[in-house]
Amino acid sequence: MIDAALIEQCADPSLTPAIVEEFIAAAGSEDPLNVTVRAGSKTFLVPKVKSPEEAMKLVQDHLGKAVVRVGLTQYPVGIGVTDKSQVTADVFDTCNNIKIGTALFARVYRVVTKWYGTPVQEAFEDAIEAYQTGYFDGEYVFTAKDPGESVDLAAPDPAASVEGAPAPEADNASPDPRNELRQQLWAQDPNKADIGVDLSGIGDFNRE
Repeated sequence: MIDAALIEQCADPSLTPAIVEEFIAAAGSEDPLNVTVRAGSKTFLVPKVKSPEEAMKLVQDHLGKAVVRVGLTQYPVGIGVTDKSQVTADVFDTCNNIKIGTALFARVYRVVTKWYGTPVQEAFEDAIEAYQTGYFDGEYVFTAKDPGESVDLAAPDPAASVEGAPAPEADNASPDPRNELRQQLWAQDPNKADIGVDLSGIGDFNRE
């Protein structure tokens, strides 16, 4: 579990600590040096690194060729980045990674919540999925217009996933169409999509 003081210091202020904790638990990593490389539906097996320098070498090896996600928040540095100089080892600093990762997720969560029209549990779940795939409602979510902080974001309700959870699907049940869509989106070549976007403005790496 992420230290509460670290969340208060580093996380995007539009997200409650409960949202940040659930977001990292669902979409992030326990290893601040974690690097995930995905191209289409394939996830590459990469060596475990022991330093930010080794992690950056992995990032640089795959930038422009695949989607590269890093750190505790699995921030997608590989999306829209082709110049290696745009990414520095600061993305592996715990506080900076939480800052930029939660800022990007907050933007995604606002987009999804506005689509629902009200802050509901399903909006949080779909925002997690959108952050992981880069897509929501068939659109590339990271370039969607940010509706702004006027959109209320609800903390996830753990009880909703227990008491209101559907019964497990039988073997002959119809597959979840959202799972099929997720596979289709991952199967797309990220380098062929219109995804040129500078995400550096989401958060300044240097905190005062």
